[in-house]
Amino acid sequence: MADQVICGGWTETQDADEDTQKICDAVKDQVEQRTNQKYAVYKAVKFRSQIVAGINLSIKVFAGEEDYIHLRVFQQLPCYGGKVELVNVEEGKTKHDPLGPFPYC
Repeated sequence: MADQVICGGWTETQDADEDTQKICDAVKDQVEQRTNQKYAVYKAVKFRSQIVAGINLSIKVFAGEEDYIHLRVFQQLPCYGGKVELVNVEEGKTKHDPLGPFPYC
């Protein structure tokens, strides 16, 4: 059975795919500036999404050893250019921390 989409609601946590990684790659420079770190390992592993006037994404990224970061990303609708922008980063996460929506700033 297909997942039900609730307008404005967040999806369940899903495994990241190639598209999720491309979005992470698009904001990597912004993430490194905001965290003041360079990531040799930077692999999207899980994500949740919310459809609004674009797509909000919460993404869990493996950052090496036992380090994880959570990203909040907004992707504009294609008719508005489809730009991807980093909204927030949470550092100090672990593999088992739940991935959820978090504050915009």
